[in-house]
Amino acid sequence: MASYRIPQTGIEIREVRSRRELKTFLRFPWKIYERDPHWVPPLLKEQAFHFSPKNPFLKHAEIVPFVALKDGIVAGRIAAIVDRNYIDYQREKVGFFGFFECIRDITVAQTLLEHVKNQVRNKGMEGLLGPLNPSTNDECGLLVEGFDAPPFFMMPHNPPYYRDLLEQCGLHKVKDLFANLIVDDGSIPARIVRVHDRVRKRLSGLNIRSINMKMLHDEVQKFQEIYNEAWRDNWGFVPPTAEELDVMIKRLRPLTDPDLALFAEVGTEPVAFALALPNYNVVLKRLNGTLGLLGLLKFFYFSRKIDEMRILLLGVKSRYQKRGLETLLYVEIFRRGQKKGYQRGEMSWILEDNHLMQKGIEALGGRKYKTYRIYQCSL
Repeated sequence: MASYRIPQTGIEIREVRSRRELKTFLRFPWKIYERDPHWVPPLLKEQAFHFSPKNPFLKHAEIVPFVALKDGIVAGRIAAIVDRNYIDYQREKVGFFGFFECIRDITVAQTLLEHVKNQVRNKGMEGLLGPLNPSTNDECGLLVEGFDAPPFFMMPHNPPYYRDLLEQCGLHKVKDLFANLIVDDGSIPARIVRVHDRVRKRLSGLNIRSINMKMLHDEVQKFQEIYNEAWRDNWGFVPPTAEELDVMIKRLRPLTDPDLALFAEVGTEPVAFALALPNYNVVLKRLNGTLGLLGLLKFFYFSRKIDEMRILLLGVKSRYQKRGLETLLYVEIFRRGQKKGYQRGEMSWILEDNHLMQKGIEALGGRKYKTYRIYQCSL
C-alpha cells in the first residue's frame, strides 16, 4: 500500500490496493453512521464493483481510492476520479472526488482533499468536482438540506457536518439537485387532469405503454436514443457507453416493475421514457450490506411491504418538450403507483435550474424536501 505521512498531524494517507484494504475502505461508513437512524447500508458487493476491472466505467476512467489514518486508526476515505469521457464531452479538464466519508475533523478532510487535488492535477486537470460516486450517471451530490428523513433508493445520505468540512476546505457550490416528495391523498389536481387530457388529444397517434421485458435488448436501444437526446444539454451529462448501459440494465432488471417503466410513442417513434422503482431502501436497511441466503429471504419478504416509489428517470426528446408529455407521464406513473398501493413517491433528482420540471412536480402536489449539492474548486 502506497502511503505518506503529513508531518505534525498524525495523519497518514494510504492508497487502497489489495482486497483487504478495499474491504476496509468499503466498511468505513459503518463507523460514521453507527448512530444515524436514517442511514441505509449499501450492498458491499455493489460498492466493490465500482473498483473492479469488470466495471465498464473504468475503460474510460480511473478511480483511485485512499484512506486517511489518524494515529493509526482509519478516520476518512476518498477517491480520485478522472473520466476521459466527461472531459471530451464537456470539454473541460475537471477531475472528480467521490466516496467521501470523514470523521468530524477538518484536518483529516483537508488532507484527503489536498491529496486528491494533487492526484488529479498531476493528470493535467484544472478543476475538481464532487462528490460523484463516481459520475453523474450514479449516486452524486452531498446532502445539505433534508436530514430528518431517510434517503430513497439510489440516493446518497451523509451527516450535516460534511457541508462545513467541504466548504472550510475551499470548495464552493456549482449546482444543487432537488428531491421532491409527493404523498398520496387519493387525488390528482383537476387542472393536471385537464392538461393530461389535452396532451392526449393534441398529440395524434400518442401511445403510452409498459416496457416489454421479453424484448429488452430492443427496448434498451430505444431508451438510449431518448436518454442521450433528452439529457444531452443538461449540466454534467455524459452519455453512458453501451457496456455501461448493459450493466445498468442487468442491475435494475430484477428490481423493475414493468408497469412503472413507460414509453411514450407517437406513431412508431419512441419520444419519451419514465421509470419508477419501489423504494428498496426499506429492504436494504435490514440487510446490513450483505445479500446471502438469509438476505434473499428478507429481500423477498420485505419487498412486498414497500409502499413508496422513486421516479428516477423521465426524459422527453427535445422536439416534444414543453408540450405536456412530462405531465402526462408523471400522471400515468402516479396513477399506476396508486393502484399498487404506493402512498409516497420521491421524484429525484431535478437540477435546480430545471424550473419547468420543478413547476410541473409542484403542480402535481410535490414539494422539495431534500437538496443535494455538487461542489467544485479550481486547481
